[in-house]
Amino acid sequence: MALYFVEYDLRKTRNYQPFWDELARFSAVRVLRSLWCFKRGETSAGGLRDYFKRYIDADDGLCVMEVTDWGTYNTEKTPNDLK
Repeated sequence: MALYFVEYDLRKTRNYQPFWDELARFSAVRVLRSLWCFKRGETSAGGLRDYFKRYIDADDGLCVMEVTDWGTYNTEKTPNDLK
């Protein structure tokens, strides 16, 4: 399973609960305010980007990265907290 980070910039006040619910469905953990991580098999960063785009608005920003090495400092959680 690959480790992915997803970061977003939600630019207008809207109902983003479905996006956050989807992150929860992926068992993602919040690293920073708008940075989450999760593990997923048999996909790609581009495929995940396309998947999560349906849960945000057209003016929002989204970045999905497959990560092989990471380091954190003073974060809410880390990839080590993934179940």
